[in-house]
Amino acid sequence: METQTTMGVAPAAPLPAKMPEPPDVFPYPPVDLIETDGEPLESDWHRLAMNLLIESVYSAMGERNDYYCSGNMFIYFSEEQVRNKDFRGPDFFFVKNVQREPIRPYWAIWKEKGRYPDVIVELMSATTRHEDLSTKKAIYEKTFHTHEYYCYDPDTKELFGWRLKNGVYQPMVANDKDWLWCEELSLWLGKWVGVHMTRDMTWLRFFDAQGNVVPTYTQAAEKQTEAERQRADAEKQRADAEKQRADAEKQRAEAAEAENARLKAQLQQKQ
Repeated sequence: METQTTMGVAPAAPLPAKMPEPPDVFPYPPVDLIETDGEPLESDWHRLAMNLLIESVYSAMGERNDYYCSGNMFIYFSEEQVRNKDFRGPDFFFVKNVQREPIRPYWAIWKEKGRYPDVIVELMSATTRHEDLSTKKAIYEKTFHTHEYYCYDPDTKELFGWRLKNGVYQPMVANDKDWLWCEELSLWLGKWVGVHMTRDMTWLRFFDAQGNVVPTYTQAAEKQTEAERQRADAEKQRADAEKQRADAEKQRAEAAEAENARLKAQLQQKQ
């Protein structure tokens, strides 16, 4: 059992540079790879929760372009898989040390120099829970060698996480807030209750090392705009205060000059 990094002291380290060994043989890319199976996500919550996780990563990464983050996208990894139509489309996945552009219609291992996802999150439901915790978990562990795998059940509010160690998934240990530390992203992953897209619900969110919820890309932009407005207001207030001080100094100087002129006139009259 691993010892979870304690709250507040987790290092906000850059993405690890170590890359897994690519497979010896890449499958030949079929020309008829499909981009979707036409099946909708389990619920509106699943769609919103998936996009919330993806957007939060974009926000946390800022201007970086050495990663790819997406979800509900097929991952092609073998000829046999394609022939059998054994498609795998994680709800959320993150790959480091790759180019963010262009946007891919699917993730084909042979097109990505053997790069598999480093982080996968599955948002479970009653119909997918068993497969997420068994079949998919085995594939992500034995075939993908995905470093960190998470499963969240919105019905039971359970969050599970495993980290690959010596080729075997080991359960993660949560902190006192029931959050799990994601080494690959240097972020916590945990439950957050609040309003997102007008829905006041429990959501799966990322948190920074200090425990602050990672804002969405839109929220971060709005926060930056508000900070710039506040800086502009503060600068205007300082300029106004400086002008008031200058005006007051000018008035004092004019008053002193007038008083000197009056006294000089009185002396001249007495002479």
